[in-house]
Amino acid sequence: MTHTRETVGFIGLGLMGHGMAKNLVDKGYALSIYARTASAATADLQQRGAVLCASAAELAAQASVVFLCVTGSRDVETLIRGPQGLKAGLQPGSVVVDCSTSDPTSTTALAAELAAVGVHLVDAPLSRTPKEAWAGTLDTMVGADLAVFKRIEPLLQTWAGRIVHVGATGTGHRMKLINNFVSLGYAALYAEALTLAQAVGITPAMFDAVIRNGRMDNLFYQTFMEYTLNGNREAHKFTLTNAFKDLRYLESMADDAGVSNPLGNAVKNSFGMAVKQGGPDTMVPMLPELVAGLSAVVLAPGTRPVE
Repeated sequence: MTHTRETVGFIGLGLMGHGMAKNLVDKGYALSIYARTASAATADLQQRGAVLCASAAELAAQASVVFLCVTGSRDVETLIRGPQGLKAGLQPGSVVVDCSTSDPTSTTALAAELAAVGVHLVDAPLSRTPKEAWAGTLDTMVGADLAVFKRIEPLLQTWAGRIVHVGATGTGHRMKLINNFVSLGYAALYAEALTLAQAVGITPAMFDAVIRNGRMDNLFYQTFMEYTLNGNREAHKFTLTNAFKDLRYLESMADDAGVSNPLGNAVKNSFGMAVKQGGPDTMVPMLPELVAGLSAVVLAPGTRPVE
């Protein structure tokens, strides 16, 4: 069955975006895609029926709703404002849905800029992992006018199992930064706790035996621990670089709000040090190994505690 009311464009076919776009086209929406370079994701989506466009402007001219799932605000701004960008092709009444984790200040500025040409900007950042993106069971927190939210909700339902309308445009990105502060704060806390445990003779397996299924257990902990316990690099695909970027956005948001955020700064610094140690493509669950290295503690998967 093909849905005729909305035509959809999608830009950002990475770990999350590929699965989201796959669900849109598989569930009956006419889909156009744009990517700077061809990839396995573009080939897969074309095989499913998506149309590959030569530019963002060409995609915008064909779509009533455009989804963006890119690294952050700088990419979003370029895709909208740049040469052959979305703004050159967007029609009045169309909607741009930014699923990236972006800077709320940029989001609200872009929303005003697009509103002047009759285009709606919605922020719908994501939670969970590429596994849920592929299954169509992501979480999303949405900032949008209520009428626009109701319009795009059926599209969101193709790839999200849990949808929360937080408020007006910008509130989705604000909530996402707060959400990531909580989750990445857990990561920094687990990393230091595992390092100290290893140093005093308590293995990660024993640490896990105490935490798992207790009051301190949660879904984030379970995927985060897959690397330390089992060497699994696939369970929690989120890079340290992206995490550090999100924590810098959080710092900026706190500064704008005049709010002291000392724990946020501490978590940001932990990730900043880890990025320099581990490199840009290192995943967040490897944080304990990198934090341990600062104290000459070995915490690679399969290691034994210090004697």
